[in-house]
Amino acid sequence: MTLAAFWLYLGAVVLISCTPGPNVVYVTTRSIRHGFGAAMIGMSGCLLALAVMLVASVAGVSAFMLAVPAAFTALKYAGAAYLVFLGIQTWRAPVATLTDDTASPRGTGVRDVSRVALFRGGFLCGISNPKLLVFAAAFFPQFIAADAAWAPQFALLVATFLAVESFFYVTYALTSRRLAHRLMEGAWQRRINRASGVIFAGFGLALLRYRP
Repeated sequence: MTLAAFWLYLGAVVLISCTPGPNVVYVTTRSIRHGFGAAMIGMSGCLLALAVMLVASVAGVSAFMLAVPAAFTALKYAGAAYLVFLGIQTWRAPVATLTDDTASPRGTGVRDVSRVALFRGGFLCGISNPKLLVFAAAFFPQFIAADAAWAPQFALLVATFLAVESFFYVTYALTSRRLAHRLMEGAWQRRINRASGVIFAGFGLALLRYRP
């Protein structure tokens, strides 16, 4: 891969990553409700899902799904169902009591929620979108030089993607955490829960319309 190709790839990834999607909404809402530490655990789940998707796309899973429409359709419906379910859960989430720990930007709030649940939620949110498989399979080859070793180039592309995603997750989490004292007020919590619920469900419904 040439340096020019890498900078082009980096620019494309930044544009993709800075656009809020289900993962960003998940990390942001965890930060507001449970603190920055909880958001980072959720972020880890999202990043693992992203890494799995990127590797799977190159391993031929995306080609298999495109060759077997029923498999892609099943995965698409499963992902959409999870996002809609997450939207309903978020909409119905109870309003938490504001405490010094949740109100403080330094409080993690992780002890108030299971680390496993946070990580699992992030992973399921990230893995529930099969569009990433198709995207990666079509996107990555454009930046891999045919006359150089394939594995190091792929590793660089994946590492860069994960690093950029992490940067924006952290940025969104920190920004929302700074506003947590305001956003944790009862009226704001209800608005955020309902808006986030609609966004999650909207992503799920949009996924149903996707055609590779």
